Amino acid sequence: MELDPLLLSRLQFAFVVSFHAIFPVFTIGLASYIALLHGLFYKTENPAWDRLALFWTKVFAVVFGMGVVSGIVMSFQFGTNWSNFAYATSNFLGPVLSYEVVTAFFLEAAFLGVLLFGRNKVPEGVHLFAAIMVAVGTFISSFWILSANSWMQTPAGFEVIDGRFHITSWMAALFNPSFWYRFVHMGMASFLTGGFVVAGVSAWFLLRNRDVEANKKALSMCLWLLLVLAPAQAVVGDFHGLNTLEHQPTKVAAMESNWETQSSVPLLLFALPDQEAQTNRFEIGIPHLASLILTHSLDGEVPGLNAVPAEEQPPVIVVFWAFRVMVGIGLLMIAVSLVGLLLRRHERIYHNTLFLKTLTIMIGAPFLAVLAGWIVTESGRAPWLVYGVMTHAEGLTPSLTGGMALFTLIGYIAVYSVVFLTGIYYLSRVVRNGMKESPAEVEGEVGRPKRPFSAAHTPFDDDLEGANS
Repeated sequence: MELDPLLLSRLQFAFVVSFHAIFPVFTIGLASYIALLHGLFYKTENPAWDRLALFWTKVFAVVFGMGVVSGIVMSFQFGTNWSNFAYATSNFLGPVLSYEVVTAFFLEAAFLGVLLFGRNKVPEGVHLFAAIMVAVGTFISSFWILSANSWMQTPAGFEVIDGRFHITSWMAALFNPSFWYRFVHMGMASFLTGGFVVAGVSAWFLLRNRDVEANKKALSMCLWLLLVLAPAQAVVGDFHGLNTLEHQPTKVAAMESNWETQSSVPLLLFALPDQEAQTNRFEIGIPHLASLILTHSLDGEVPGLNAVPAEEQPPVIVVFWAFRVMVGIGLLMIAVSLVGLLLRRHERIYHNTLFLKTLTIMIGAPFLAVLAGWIVTESGRAPWLVYGVMTHAEGLTPSLTGGMALFTLIGYIAVYSVVFLTGIYYLSRVVRNGMKESPAEVEGEVGRPKRPFSAAHTPFDDDLEGANS
């Protein structure tokens, strides 16, 4: 059997980026939450905030490490599997990815060291500043990465000369037509992911009656956040969809499994797309609703897949169902948030066993929604690497064989499985151990030094003091 290097390379990159995406989408939201906890402790000196900050910083450290390990190899794949693409787009992607490392990764790594190892060694204000800088670094990182990916979706500010992309306007390229919609959408997804994870873990602790005071505070904060962000994400998603309709109409047609350009298009709740026959074998829909959502008019026109040749159509069944998984989970998030609001009366959110168990189950929901969203985004762009300009086949490494691609794919799956299982093991240990007493509560704990270098207290200093006395 002949192995297709293009298919295997696409599967390999899809596996790596899907595995990696679940980590930054969590750490972006969690970093801001940790900074908030440090700020609350700095202002109130309530040890409960310090316990929460210490616990979630441990979780952040493990997840951040898994994200770094899983993300490093992605840039290498541009050279190994997609060398034509890397060469053609190097004038844009090379600087952008370098800026992400210099401005974001270095910032995160440096201040994460202070956040992890500076507790009780630097003043509380410095520790708080480190937490804020880590949070800022995660957003700077997402800015560069999403700008690069958005440019591939809606390329702008360039011209092609001798097969290479040359930037004519950096502002137009960085802030391309889809960038802000995707940046806000992904940012809110990060906060939703962090919110549901913290709420779910807090609910798990409350079910076991562990550190009730701190986890009540955490759960209440998260439910207020989710109550606002879950419906807001639906609104942002609507604007993002309108932007996609304008710049990537074929992707929207695949999301709706709409084969012919027509008006008054129903919203399909269930369908079995048949791409070979260019039709749906079976469908259940709500009349006019797709037109209303996409054009804000009951008889609005929605583009069809047959507006482009069959070879330029994305895999419809994949995009269609991934989109429905994402939207379905989003609606479930809104429902859970509203239930939480109803249960606030008489503080039932802390004692309703069914609701607390639901929150623990919902820990995985935002990760599934994010993965489904990335599948829609990337599969819906097919067969284009740079939308409308360069296809996957054109960007593939010419010398790559199917055997090479298969070998590295199996290798990545094996290594990433070890990374994932190891990370889950350590995360489960952190959660099972729960929250320890904060340094502020430990009897006889030496207070935070007022000067950074005063933390460097050695036995030599004690001997010197004794000699002087």
